[in-house]
Amino acid sequence: MENRTRKAQRATWTGFFVNLLLSIGKLAAGIFGHSTALIADGVHSFSDSGTDIIVLGFVRVSEKESDKNHKYGHGKYETFATLIISLTLLLVGVGICWSGIQNIIKSLSGGYLIQPSGMALIAAFVSVITKEWLYQYTLRIGKSINNQAVIANAWHHRSDALSSIGTLLGVGGAIFLGEKWRILDPLAGVIVSFFIIQIAVKIGLPSAKELMETALPDEIEDEITSIINKTPGVKDSHKLKTRKIGNIYAIDIHIKLDGNLSLTESHDIATVVEQKLFVRFGRQTHINIHMEPYKSL
Repeated sequence: MENRTRKAQRATWTGFFVNLLLSIGKLAAGIFGHSTALIADGVHSFSDSGTDIIVLGFVRVSEKESDKNHKYGHGKYETFATLIISLTLLLVGVGICWSGIQNIIKSLSGGYLIQPSGMALIAAFVSVITKEWLYQYTLRIGKSINNQAVIANAWHHRSDALSSIGTLLGVGGAIFLGEKWRILDPLAGVIVSFFIIQIAVKIGLPSAKELMETALPDEIEDEITSIINKTPGVKDSHKLKTRKIGNIYAIDIHIKLDGNLSLTESHDIATVVEQKLFVRFGRQTHINIHMEPYKSL
């Protein structure tokens, strides 16, 4: 448990410091290099730093054991952190889109857009390389510890890498293709903003569904039912209820047993069912089994 927390924190602290340095660098290069796309990109990186702080705060809480006020543990804190990250991404994407549209309108109306400098181009290139590395690093750790908040944060890094690719293309076009092509700088920002919004929705919807107690996917429920019904002594099962608590499953099920069995024999069968579910879905799985006498038609 502690190892899982340490890995999540190490990945997040690494992302935080890298994002902080990148943010400062991109904002400075955007301001002095006259690139609105790079300034927006820098703001995006600052949002990454903010979500890193959110993950650091929530991961440790989510790993706490059950207590008097949280009978099912604190896994929902991890889900809540993921949702906050997705909402932050959504706001950043909309903000970048709006800023870009304003500059596009300005250009089409005959307004003057300052040509970005080579400083902005170099900063965008460095950002692409650094953020893609950070995405791969964070995603690998997030998957290894099955932490959705860390995985969501990895996708935030990927969205920043995509943003920087768009910025790189926009700044490059604005520099090398002449004055009339300077519109590429804000246009790149608008295009990338749609990718950011898409990623926000992708990581946010599952978290929202979990907080609303949505059942596990049909294929997982079918697997649970199959495991239970194939257990020797179980005649049938029904009233399956499932939900997700952070990275932990909660399963409630009614199993039907031979009515002539003793209480001890019935309990032993229920224990076998429980152990099989633990083996498949992990020891932290919350399992509630209700036993009923089987009545043949």
